[in-house]
Amino acid sequence: MKQLLTLILCLSFYNFQAQEDLSLDYYLPEDVTYNSEIPTPQEVLGYVPGKWHVSHDQLLNYVRELADRSPRISIENRGSTFEGRPLILLTITSAENHKNLEEIRKKHIALTQENAASLNTEDMPVVVNQGFSIHGNEPSGSNAALLVAYHLAAAGGPEIQNLLDNTVILFDPSFNPDGLQRFSYWANTNKSANINPDPQDREYNEVWPGGRTNHYWFDMNRDWLPVQLPESRARIATFHKWYPNILTDHHEMGSNSTFFFQPGIPSRTHPLTPELNQDLTKEIGTYHASALDEIGSLYYTEENYDDFYYGKGSTFPDVNGSIGILFEQGSSRGHAQETDNGLLTFPFTIRNQFTAALSTLEAAKNMRVKLLNYQRDFYNNSRKNASNGAYAFGSENDASSAYHLAEILKRHKIEVYGTKTDFRTDEKQFRKGYSYIVPKNQRQQRLVKAMFEKRTSFEDSLFYDVSAWTLPLAFNLDYTEDASLKPAATEEEISKPSVPDVQKSDYAYLMQWHDYYAPKALNMILQKGLRAKVGMQAFKAENKKYDYGTILIPVQNQKLNKEELQAFLNEVAEISNVKIEAVSTGMTRGINLGSNQFRALEPQKVALIVGDGITPYDAGEVWHLFDQRYQMKITKLDTRSLQRTDLEPYTDIILPNMWGDALDQQAVEKLKEWIKDGGTLIGYRNVAKWLEKNELLDLKFKETDLVAEDISFEDRGDFTGAQGIGGAIFEAKIDRSHPVNFGYSDDKIALFRNTTIFVEADEQSYKNPIKYTKDPLLSGYISKPNLDSLAGTVPFKHKAMAKGNVVLFTDNTNFRAFWYGTNKLLMNVIFFGDEM
Repeated sequence: MKQLLTLILCLSFYNFQAQEDLSLDYYLPEDVTYNSEIPTPQEVLGYVPGKWHVSHDQLLNYVRELADRSPRISIENRGSTFEGRPLILLTITSAENHKNLEEIRKKHIALTQENAASLNTEDMPVVVNQGFSIHGNEPSGSNAALLVAYHLAAAGGPEIQNLLDNTVILFDPSFNPDGLQRFSYWANTNKSANINPDPQDREYNEVWPGGRTNHYWFDMNRDWLPVQLPESRARIATFHKWYPNILTDHHEMGSNSTFFFQPGIPSRTHPLTPELNQDLTKEIGTYHASALDEIGSLYYTEENYDDFYYGKGSTFPDVNGSIGILFEQGSSRGHAQETDNGLLTFPFTIRNQFTAALSTLEAAKNMRVKLLNYQRDFYNNSRKNASNGAYAFGSENDASSAYHLAEILKRHKIEVYGTKTDFRTDEKQFRKGYSYIVPKNQRQQRLVKAMFEKRTSFEDSLFYDVSAWTLPLAFNLDYTEDASLKPAATEEEISKPSVPDVQKSDYAYLMQWHDYYAPKALNMILQKGLRAKVGMQAFKAENKKYDYGTILIPVQNQKLNKEELQAFLNEVAEISNVKIEAVSTGMTRGINLGSNQFRALEPQKVALIVGDGITPYDAGEVWHLFDQRYQMKITKLDTRSLQRTDLEPYTDIILPNMWGDALDQQAVEKLKEWIKDGGTLIGYRNVAKWLEKNELLDLKFKETDLVAEDISFEDRGDFTGAQGIGGAIFEAKIDRSHPVNFGYSDDKIALFRNTTIFVEADEQSYKNPIKYTKDPLLSGYISKPNLDSLAGTVPFKHKAMAKGNVVLFTDNTNFRAFWYGTNKLLMNVIFFGDEM
């Protein structure tokens, strides 16, 4: 034991001494001379990369300096993060190519267009998009980016000139500026002068929520397809501006791992990805292997990771004629850490990422014509295999949700047309202004299919991420696939929905609850101090039908006079794109406007529990929904100080998915008293177990009995892994008269689910306003035992407790900010919880 300890201490001293004596020679290739007029990283940063963690502002300063000094580099700002940090892109190529860059881009884009066969790929540069550290606490990528950019700017000799003459490099040194800044602060402020590699040291254990995510705690490597975040929109715009031949995505993984490069597990590749794509990925991998062999680094490939969900940076390119490459480096998570593979230092992780970045460029240069021809053939074959007809999608009552899906398609350069007239097909009604048509026969037909298809059969039963993301279902839209559909010449390009001006009324105004932004409109009305009521039943006023959940704004007894009220409601309608209609009488068919079935509403003050023990993703999705979509204030209450927090001001408290003992017994008792005094507690996902344990809800869980038969020890992980629900879409029947379902026009809804929490239905049918159907699977993978268990269970539970309410959603209604179709379930509880 003493000998082992002595060896570890010796190795530690050697590595720490090496870190103190760190120079660029540790990273850079031998026998390469560098232009002394180009500043080295340490000349701008004040240290050699690896000694400290680079912050985003330091990174930005350095690459701007390179762009100022090197004719090989230009820089552009494509927008900003939620925290205002620039989303920059470097374009790196030879000085001669820079003079003709737009012409090079146009010729490259022509490879994806019709009549590309005449193009001579022998004379075209290959395009490589290199991106680093989309997860901010996986920093070796962005720190390596400093060195890669320096090498490309300053290296001399015929080899680098040949590379730059034949390659255009789109270089994003930080996919996630906000997360990188957060993590660099943590690692640097917890670094000791005598580096301590003990994994239990504070340096290697970030405080909640950690630096992985962006400002709203989103995992941005899941947003390449839905494109809901500013960082994603910038990089998607770059991708579709250029259609790079290779896109690399530099990540980190657990500290006890080595280095991974794609391909991943072959059986877990999406069927829409051509086989040749994986062959080329494997060929590129030989360059990584050779380069890592040369520096003595361990690595592996064709394990763990997959190429299925097209919303990841390494997989999104595969459905767009490019080659996506994932790199995963074992993480030091700080400056040095003891691991199963010995002492893992931060400089070592940087060197591996740097090496892989250069081997990618070497592969691109040598495979240039092959990659260009593959891209041309990909789009040519896509057109040949495209079927006739189109997809139609829309909603009879919710123009905003339909528009936002069309908006996603346009971001991906997909042809989509707004309908000029109403039409009916496949027993569905599609209205002008509420519906869109997407032709199948277009350049992006594979991507369109990936977005619209329902898939329920799979070669493999394990997924690194979700197994389904059918976008019309995510938006709760009607959609159909029809061979006879085609856009007519008269159909319009998409435009943002608009509503007519609000006419003046001396009596009342009515607002249907169907549109996605109806909660935003209601919040504006209530926060203004105006009286509003919700209709508990459907009715007909002035020959128009009004559905469950219609909002009534009386003219009398308001703080605004008639003219002021009309002007304000006009402003609400314009901002929210929600139609508000004037009525002149309270006499209706059904409930009259003075009926007790119109219930008075109050302004809501909502809190969100965050902090240790809470899943940051789930919490961030709620925060983003309120703050960005509905412009509603939401107070974030930390689990560490909940016992000292005054809960009395809050009407609703949301408790996202959590783990461990996030809330102690004192917090439980405090929440119980708050509920009894009139508060509504809304729990998500595995909060179900906590609610049952603490007698806040009476739940009966349906358990799935699994017995492994003929399963070997080697395959045990696959057997148990296949019983999880990584993310699939299921159908539920809804009771539209229940307040949780106000605003929904159909009696069926598509729910996203990634838990195996199955709650049995109540024997009283009216207590099951949302219930999974007998055959609920719409799209995605679920094991047969789990599917049997899920059928007939309920994803929603409500219980009145004295003056207050306890509500549970077993499913995530706010998944990754693109599950528009179920956001309103949460908002209905917020505004109408007391009516349940």
